[in-house]
Amino acid sequence: MKNLIYIFIGGGLGSVLRFLISNYTQKLWNINTFPMGTFVVNLIGCFLIGVLTSYFIKVDNYLKFLLITGFCGGFTTFSTFSAENYSLWQNGNYSILLIYIFLSIVVGLLAVYLGLQVAKN
Repeated sequence: MKNLIYIFIGGGLGSVLRFLISNYTQKLWNINTFPMGTFVVNLIGCFLIGVLTSYFIKVDNYLKFLLITGFCGGFTTFSTFSAENYSLWQNGNYSILLIYIFLSIVVGLLAVYLGLQVAKN
């Protein structure tokens, strides 16, 4: 039961931070067709989960639930990514759709890898 509380707290904090960073990023870059806010948040989340996973492979404690399952789970969002892709498709923005999917997957994997490498050192 204690782990659920940590997940709850981490998820809430991650969700609020996702909202703030996503909105700020979208306003900063002001690119109407490309969902830059979600893209940036998901890349940061990929990097963080790489760093945190590298550390918590060696250590098993409540912070794993707070930070990985809770915070990173609340911070990143596959559902928003999917909804934005659907919207791009519906609006006929096929080139942006393909670029967004490709960059999210490839750069996301690269961010996880970089996070794991940074945490090793």
